[in-house]
Amino acid sequence: MSGAESRRPIIVKRKRPVAKHGAHGTWKIAYADFMTAMMAFFLVMWLLGGLSDTEMEQVGDYFRTPLSVAIAGGDRSSASDSVIPGGGADPTRTDGMTRMRFTPDATTVDRQRLDRLKRRLESLIHQDPALNAMSSQIKIDIVQDGLRIQIFDDRNRPMFELGSAHIQPYIRDLLAAIAPRLDTMPNRIILTGHTDDLRYAGGAASYGNWELSSDRANAARRALVAAGYSPDKLLRVIGAAATQRLPGDGPSAAVNRRISILVLNAAAEQRIQSEGQALMPPPAPRRPAAQSADGRPGPGTTPAAQALSLIDGDELFVGPWASAPGTASLF
Repeated sequence: MSGAESRRPIIVKRKRPVAKHGAHGTWKIAYADFMTAMMAFFLVMWLLGGLSDTEMEQVGDYFRTPLSVAIAGGDRSSASDSVIPGGGADPTRTDGMTRMRFTPDATTVDRQRLDRLKRRLESLIHQDPALNAMSSQIKIDIVQDGLRIQIFDDRNRPMFELGSAHIQPYIRDLLAAIAPRLDTMPNRIILTGHTDDLRYAGGAASYGNWELSSDRANAARRALVAAGYSPDKLLRVIGAAATQRLPGDGPSAAVNRRISILVLNAAAEQRIQSEGQALMPPPAPRRPAAQSADGRPGPGTTPAAQALSLIDGDELFVGPWASAPGTASLF
């Protein structure tokens, strides 16, 4: 070995043995956290499902409150006693601050109320097996005048006896189920009976589709009232015969034999009531006090009584008993 090779440093590499650990339990912690979060989520969903509409609005208002207000109190962040900034550079400033809150108009509130009723009725029908069996005969939709509930006839399962207003038991049960839901609404309803275009043998001068549709609408009205619906909320009971056939169906189709319940919105109810008031005759004008041929008060009529009568009749009477010459007086 040469001298140069003997002076070269010797490097020894030693590999440290790596201990083989078993499976760590960190995944169990993550899985436990996940299961806890899911349990809390389903618990919150279960609790929210049992709340009423008013309570749901209160919960929504709570979560819409700013964090600084929720922590420190007050009706807005600038009015809070906390030093947490919010709503402005100076949290103690109150002048010129306005809390913006959306206030829906009456039309929006009415539409939301009808939408909630629609969801409740659909949920009621789907949850009840007996009502769900006739779901193909029921249609609930929002129309211009409100919420319309249509119950159709079926060729194999008619709502009424043939040519009669005797209601079938399963339709009576359906009306009894929806009557409490309808009664919770302040909206008034219109009940309309419809028939097909098949005519009676006696002709139009005898009992026909007009009478039959009216009798069937009244039969539905009696079933609703018997189930607890307030009769004061009924605005109209109409027999439409075959004048409102459904598009795309023949005049004798089974779907044309139906009962329609229209839950009116506020605008439609006001319009219908104003139409009825427009048909009323105007009040008769009041006659003035009796007068003689020369225009003087008649016998037994004092000037004051005559003046009061003319004022009450929207006329101004200037009598000869003025307080001073050239002036007019009412008394």
